[in-house]
Amino acid sequence: MATPTAIEAFIRRWQACEGGAERANYALFLTELCAIIGVAPPQPAHATSARNDYVFERAVVLPGEEDRRGRIDLYKRGCFVLEAKQSREGLGAKSLADLGPILSGLLPDEPGAAPRSRQWDLLMRRAREQAEQYARALPVEHGWPPFLIVVDVGRVIELFADFSGQGKHYKQFPDRARFRITLDDLRREEVRQRLAAIWEAPLALDPTRHAAAVTRDVAARLASISKLLEERGHDPEQVALFLMRCLFTMFAEHSGLLPPDGFVTLLADARERPDAFVPWIEDLWRSMDRGGEANVLRCAVRRFNGGLFHTADALPLNREEIGELLAAARRDWRDVEPAIFGTLLEQALDPDQRRRLGAHYTPRAYVERLVTATVIAPLRDDWAQVLSAMENERTDNPRAAVQRVRDFHRRLAATRILDPACGTGNFLYVTLELMKRLEGEVLEVLAELSGEEILHLDTETVHPRNFHGIEVNARAAAIAQLVLWLGYIRWQLRNGGQVSDPVLEDVQSIVTGDALLTPSGARTPWPEAEFIIGNPPFIGGKDLRGRLPAGMAEALWCAYPKMPRAADYVLYWWERTAQALAARGSPLIRFGFVTTNSITQTFGRRVIARALEASPPLSILLAIPDHPWTKATSDAAMVRIAMTVIARGRQDGRRLRIVHEGGLDSDTPDIRFTETIGRINADLSVGADVASAKPLLANQWLCSRGVSLHGAGFIVSRAEAEMLGLGRREGLERHIRPYCHGRDLTARTRGAMVIDLLGLSEAEVRQRFPEVYGHLLRTVRKARQQQFNKSPTADARAYLDSWWIMGKPRTELRSALDGLSRYIATVETAKHRIFQFLDSDTLPDNMLVCVASEDAHHLGVLSSSASLAWTYANCGLMGVAKFEQGHRYTKTQVFDPFPFPDASDSSGRTIADLANELDATRKRILAGTPDLTLTGLYNLRAKLVAGQPLTAEEEGQRRIGSVDLIARLHDQIDAAVIAAYGWPADIAAPEMVSRLVALNAERRGEERSGRVPWLRPDFQSRRAGATPLAQADRTLPLAEPADAKPSFPRDLGGRIASVFALLATDRPLTAAEIARHFAQGRQVERAVVAALQGAVRLGYVAHGPEGYRLRRVA
Repeated sequence: MATPTAIEAFIRRWQACEGGAERANYALFLTELCAIIGVAPPQPAHATSARNDYVFERAVVLPGEEDRRGRIDLYKRGCFVLEAKQSREGLGAKSLADLGPILSGLLPDEPGAAPRSRQWDLLMRRAREQAEQYARALPVEHGWPPFLIVVDVGRVIELFADFSGQGKHYKQFPDRARFRITLDDLRREEVRQRLAAIWEAPLALDPTRHAAAVTRDVAARLASISKLLEERGHDPEQVALFLMRCLFTMFAEHSGLLPPDGFVTLLADARERPDAFVPWIEDLWRSMDRGGEANVLRCAVRRFNGGLFHTADALPLNREEIGELLAAARRDWRDVEPAIFGTLLEQALDPDQRRRLGAHYTPRAYVERLVTATVIAPLRDDWAQVLSAMENERTDNPRAAVQRVRDFHRRLAATRILDPACGTGNFLYVTLELMKRLEGEVLEVLAELSGEEILHLDTETVHPRNFHGIEVNARAAAIAQLVLWLGYIRWQLRNGGQVSDPVLEDVQSIVTGDALLTPSGARTPWPEAEFIIGNPPFIGGKDLRGRLPAGMAEALWCAYPKMPRAADYVLYWWERTAQALAARGSPLIRFGFVTTNSITQTFGRRVIARALEASPPLSILLAIPDHPWTKATSDAAMVRIAMTVIARGRQDGRRLRIVHEGGLDSDTPDIRFTETIGRINADLSVGADVASAKPLLANQWLCSRGVSLHGAGFIVSRAEAEMLGLGRREGLERHIRPYCHGRDLTARTRGAMVIDLLGLSEAEVRQRFPEVYGHLLRTVRKARQQQFNKSPTADARAYLDSWWIMGKPRTELRSALDGLSRYIATVETAKHRIFQFLDSDTLPDNMLVCVASEDAHHLGVLSSSASLAWTYANCGLMGVAKFEQGHRYTKTQVFDPFPFPDASDSSGRTIADLANELDATRKRILAGTPDLTLTGLYNLRAKLVAGQPLTAEEEGQRRIGSVDLIARLHDQIDAAVIAAYGWPADIAAPEMVSRLVALNAERRGEERSGRVPWLRPDFQSRRAGATPLAQADRTLPLAEPADAKPSFPRDLGGRIASVFALLATDRPLTAAEIARHFAQGRQVERAVVAALQGAVRLGYVAHGPEGYRLRRVA
């Protein structure tokens, strides 16, 4: 660290600097600052930006502005982005004082100090916006820096932090009173240490890291007391209310709402006199309820009220238990994090939840991710438009500018949020806090504009009354209401605001009940809201009857008749909210939910597709198809979820795919994404809408899963089959057949056989094959009887009645295979998508997907890159890395809609010849090398394609397994299939999928007119008879009339909103292009330019030679 003499010399030297020469001075100033705070200076820059992790002038390419490069004044990877300016005016000595509690922490000039001009405020605001743009432009692997630093060289350093890793909420750090550092502040050691930590260990400054530990400790102490009280026979609900009063009293004392150390002293005294604990604490709580003199504290206390202290009953505690309360009371309650406290408190107070204590809560960053996209992003978009209009008006029409900001604040304060499955309120609390941050910015601008005190903050402010929740668990609902008040009060007090009496208003915004059904079976009414958000419960559709109370599943299906009965429980919330969003006159703006990641599969896709195709249509603005969540218990598997955010109209959205996960078991997980922007489809993909592809008649009746045994006794070895009569009992060879499951194809075959008695009665089996009969009687029938006794469903009854027959013998598949010498099979869930021929006498397991065709042309097409691209676009992903743990090939989503190329010309023969060669080559290699497997061969092929190095052992396997030959055959098949489709040879996978979707639509049109290109004409046309045309949808979509162009709005706010909406595209627009979207055309071109002036000055819109481009606000 620098000596006091060096610090003084630095301050005097730069305070004497005239200013206005930013580019000449900033590097010198920052280098000297590094010496003052005791950190290493920046390093020399390399020619390539990839190596520049701590340098001046770090080059970046701005998102959406690839034609120009930006330069970060000073960048340190994982630490900060710094933007420097140098004004000609200074703040002199520190000139920041609290405006007073009414302004909730706003910071005007101190009397007698050098004034802050509006130009200076604009300079610093634009510098911060520029720093955010540069942070957004960093490489994905760098992640978002935790700090933004804005420097007025030689005068002021401003600090903004976002520890969530999202880059969406850079807020003044550590708070509004201390985020701005003047040169005089550098004399204080704690300020220099703070700056040094930002340079060298920024995450150590994250208050939530300490807060999580403190919160866990407090919850654990409450849990131990709760457990002991319940063991003594106290009602759990009474215990919960008692401890909630205790914890709020602790919070009130540390927040200055009670006399300092009053409650701590009471507890310390009561530990010595446990018999006095109950009367003392009840006296305090009665006083807190009504306000006035508290005898036990010998002073007056404020009126708290709010319902929590209406009943002041306390429970007797012994000395040790009072000691636990005392230890909790002595913790710094300013460090308790409401976002996780509710969950941990529920676990502490609920006997059924207590086993989860310490193992489960949702990290705040996960919650913020959804809250930001659902609520904060549209509010900040509106705020950016208001600021842009204000910037146009502040000089010529300052009254209009002030009124515009006031109107926005009034709308913000009236905004209602609903979580219809709120649990303990963590989503609501995080939303409240983020909205309070935005409100603080609004009030600061208002004070800057008008110089007036902000009135009516008690009635017009972001307040718990506007945060509504529905929760089936009464204890959790009470905790949620308490968490909202804890968060609100803490925010007000931290930011210089007032908390009026009664401290706890009697607001009941959280209601107890089922969010979907009333006791009578009707739909539960929901309060109106502008935004709906939440994390509804996860129950699989197949488990609804078993997991819900008796009769509730049936009532649910009756109340929500459009929902597929196999849909997951969470989708009922999704569907209900989508209907509310689409309803005429609804105040709802957006909704966002956490759901199971199976939302991309069949039933979830149906629900989403119905919303996207409705009139009016909805759009997905954010989709994260696969995201880690929390563990139910410490030894449970990590849950994977999806996030979706929905709005009205047809809009493009952002699809996030995880590229890095780390620290998932910690309080601060590290998750990084790559982003794709475009129209998001019902399966949460971007690009070609594969969900719009429908089954083709041409593919009908050919694809099926294999048989499902429902009894291990059906599987026998060759030796066991001979003991059961194979080779001795006439005709048994037709009923004991080779059997194949997934590992038989991907690894080495077991040589298993299967007993297949379909078509025989019980008597026929007993009389013709007595050994087989006895074997199945002892194995399969016994197992099915036990299953029926355990769960007497209709299926179990049917399986028991026909116990000698496989559970699902797939009669339609058998019919399709009849007369074939071979058929195509693939493993349903696999890492590598491999198709191969099986002999027709081999019976496939239900984990195989079979195609009833012996045509090698079909095998070749299915083995091609076109088929693989289609499969990847359609399948449900399993795991974090793309297909690392496997992907699922399904009949309905993948095979049935897939349009095969025409096989009538020579290309069909070429594909068939190559496919036959590939199939024969693989079988020959595996037959001759017992140590190799099909998966092993394709693992090597994947490494070759990716250009990855092989080990010496793998090089040997490569030669023995002729992996290069297999790769070459695949390349030739790919080229032949692409040629058969008539596509360019270098076509990329996304374009393949787009063309296949279009071809699917074209083929459906041909089929509606009676032209069906059957894959197996003899079998399918005979099977179809006259039904296909009767079943086909003959209706063709009508062309939609072109919409009339809207008029250019007369008011400035409407103009800016309209232009911002047009700029939300993937390319810049000129003023002329924007004007052409309106009825007045070129006549409003000048008005467009004028409307955008403020937005350009503030950095919300970029303006370059190609036109205007909207920069993302949140």
